[in-house]
Amino acid sequence: MPIQGVLFDVDDTLFDYSTSEEVGVLAHLQAEGLLEKFPDPTTALALWRNIMERQYARFLNGELTFTEQQRERTREFLSHVGQSPHASVPDQEASAWFAGYQAHRNAAWAAFPDAEPVLRKLAPNYRLGIVSNSSADHQRHKLDVIGLLPYFGDTLVCSDQHGAAKPASSIFVAGCTSLGLQPHEVAYVGDKYALDAVGAHEAGLHAYWLDRANTSDSTAIRNDIRVIHSLDELPAALTG
Repeated sequence: MPIQGVLFDVDDTLFDYSTSEEVGVLAHLQAEGLLEKFPDPTTALALWRNIMERQYARFLNGELTFTEQQRERTREFLSHVGQSPHASVPDQEASAWFAGYQAHRNAAWAAFPDAEPVLRKLAPNYRLGIVSNSSADHQRHKLDVIGLLPYFGDTLVCSDQHGAAKPASSIFVAGCTSLGLQPHEVAYVGDKYALDAVGAHEAGLHAYWLDRANTSDSTAIRNDIRVIHSLDELPAALTG
């Protein structure tokens, strides 16, 4: 049966998360007078991302709420730069500091140039939706700001509301259900090989790995996972 629906990841698939994060954290550290505490911006960014991955994993595991992981990221980062002991930053101060980062980051929010043209091309022929490891409210707001929300409407399945995160099969199946389709009728497109492509395939969807940096070793990719290097390749790949 031909593919009738396409589910997308958001961050670093449709939305250029990595660039906005880099711009945001470096601008915020500069404004706070903290960038000089690092030998170079690359080191500062690496620390921020390392802490983010660890604390965000706690959110995905249900240990922290979305807001709590933001505060914990702030506390851990400030303790590393000697601003204050980890536990001594009150919730209000941690939230305010993170909000400063968000202001810089959100000013740099942008969709990838290939995202909107491809969604416009797919919309007449496919049901479109989102499956994301994030907060539904956060992703809905983000998609709205970058102009992509009209392509998805309310067809967003996010881990905070679903109760399980990718690569769990249930969240992919829930995405298919939101489209009114069965997994074998749906394609999934995401930028993380194991989390997105392998997870989607194991759930019974057609899996498309978006490898924008062209890092894939073809000998290590499963034969049943398609690799694309730009969303521009997706329309043809869906029918190929």
